[in-house]
Amino acid sequence: MRPAALFTLATVASLVAFSLAGVAAPPSRARRAPRLPARAEAALSASAARSPASVVALRAPGPPAVLVRAGSFTMGSSEVEIAHAVTLCKLEPAGELCVDETEASFANELVPHEVYLSDFWIDRTEVTVASYRRCVSAGVCAEPPYASGGQRFDRPEVPVVLVSWSDAQRYCVWAGGRLPTEAEWERAARGAAGRRYPWGHVYNPFHANHGRLSFDELDELDDGDGFLELAPVGSLVAGRTPDGIDDLAGNVEEWVADYYHPEYPSGSAKNPRGPDMGEERVLRGGSYILGRPWLRGAARGHDSPTSRRAWRGFRCARDA
Repeated sequence: MRPAALFTLATVASLVAFSLAGVAAPPSRARRAPRLPARAEAALSASAARSPASVVALRAPGPPAVLVRAGSFTMGSSEVEIAHAVTLCKLEPAGELCVDETEASFANELVPHEVYLSDFWIDRTEVTVASYRRCVSAGVCAEPPYASGGQRFDRPEVPVVLVSWSDAQRYCVWAGGRLPTEAEWERAARGAAGRRYPWGHVYNPFHANHGRLSFDELDELDDGDGFLELAPVGSLVAGRTPDGIDDLAGNVEEWVADYYHPEYPSGSAKNPRGPDMGEERVLRGGSYILGRPWLRGAARGHDSPTSRRAWRGFRCARDA
C-alpha cells in the first residue's frame, strides 16, 4: 500500500477513536432507598454529609457454601477472655451498664473445652429474603410479618429477619440442610486456632455491620460501618473469614440448632448437639444493634424459639 494511503487510514482511525472516547455512557437509574423512621433518616443524612464519597469494591460472589474440614478446636472462653469482654463492654458509649447481669452474661462462654467436628458444609452468607421467598412460594415456609411495620426489611438482597427458630429450621430442611450446631457455628467463626473475631484477633469497626451499647434504643444503631440497619449479605468483604465465610459478626444474629444452657459441659466432645431439652435456643454472631464484645466468635445469645426480631436471621449447614 502506498504511504499516502497508509497516512489517510491512520488519520481516519484516530478520528474514530477520538469520537468514541467522547461518547458518554447513559446514566443508570438510581434505586430508591427503603423508608426509615424519621430519626433514622436524619442519622443517615448527617452521616452522608460528613462522610467522603463511597468506594465500591468489586469482587466475585463466592460459592453458596463452604466446606469446613474435620478437626478439633477449643470451644468457649477462658476467664481471662471473659474479663477482656467485660472491659470491651465498659468501653461502649453506655459502658456503665456493664455491671451485674450484663457482666454475668459473658460467663455463659465457660468452660473452654476441646471439640472434634466431622466435615460439614456451612452457607457462605446468611439466608436472604429472595432465597427465603422461594420457600414461601413453594408453600413450605411462612411469610415473615413484614406488613406489621417491617416493610423496610423486605429487600431481596438482605438477610431475612422476623423469623422464628422453627421458621429457620423449616427453611433449612426444605433447602436440603439443617441449622448449624452451636459448635459448628463457632468453629466456622473462630477457625481451628481460636480467632477472637471472624477476620482475626484485633477488632476493626469497618469489618462488620455493628451497633453499640446505648441508653437510648435508637442510638444503638451505628452507621459508621456504612450501614444503619441491615446490609446486603457479603457487603463487608474485610470481615470474611480465611475460609471464605461472610457476616459471622454483625448484620444479623443467627439462630443455631442447640437448646441453650448457661454453661458448657466439662470435658472434650465429638460433634456435640447441645442439651436434649430447654426453654430457649442459642443465638450467635451479634447484629447491627450490638457492639464489639458481642461480635466475638465465642459470644452467645439466647431467646425463646418463638420470638421474632428485626435483627435476627440464620444460615444453614449440611453434613459433608
